[in-house]
Amino acid sequence: MTSTPSKTAVPADIYAYMLKQTLRESVVLQELREYTHSTVARAGMQIAPDQGQWMAMMVKLLNAKQIIEVGTYTGYSSLAMAEALPADGRMICCDISDEWTQVARRFWEKAGVSSKITLHLAPAAETLEQLKSDKGDSWVDLIFIDADKPNYRTYYELALALLRPNGLMIIDNVLFHGTVLLPVAEQSENTAAIHALNEFIREDPRVDCVMQAISDGVTLIRKV
Repeated sequence: MTSTPSKTAVPADIYAYMLKQTLRESVVLQELREYTHSTVARAGMQIAPDQGQWMAMMVKLLNAKQIIEVGTYTGYSSLAMAEALPADGRMICCDISDEWTQVARRFWEKAGVSSKITLHLAPAAETLEQLKSDKGDSWVDLIFIDADKPNYRTYYELALALLRPNGLMIIDNVLFHGTVLLPVAEQSENTAAIHALNEFIREDPRVDCVMQAISDGVTLIRKV
């Protein structure tokens, strides 16, 4: 197994040990990860392999059949989840980049999961609004948000409406390389948006939540 850089605060030797002991990455997932890091611009946007495996386990534990992903990039997270979906499971992916998602489509096809995935190339908020209009509220089992940070609050509200009770939302990059610890006046637009959402979720009575130090930080949110 060829390792790729992680965004985790875990020491490098411990992280390598964790991957060695537990990572069960499919051949196509490994190929996609390595292709992205060697070929595609902004490869740091790709989630780490241990996070992908953790997300696949969430899909299985939920017995999820309906998933929405906000922010697809080259498709690693969607492929990890799609591999965990049952044959009748379906995923909707939201992204605006045809270039990056062309890579995703190629690897979805190679892995034999493309029939489970529908890609919407449009601003994610528009797609989520349209899904709400077409299908109503409370029908999605799992929603993963990993897209443009200033719109995280918008995605959160739309996702929460679509999520079924006891459904799971996963929000990525909630530590944002540790910059959430900076004084507010020194925070970038991205950091400020994430920090504000973190504080909002903490007090939101509509959900149960827990933040975990997986990769660049994830928050698990259960809709009550």
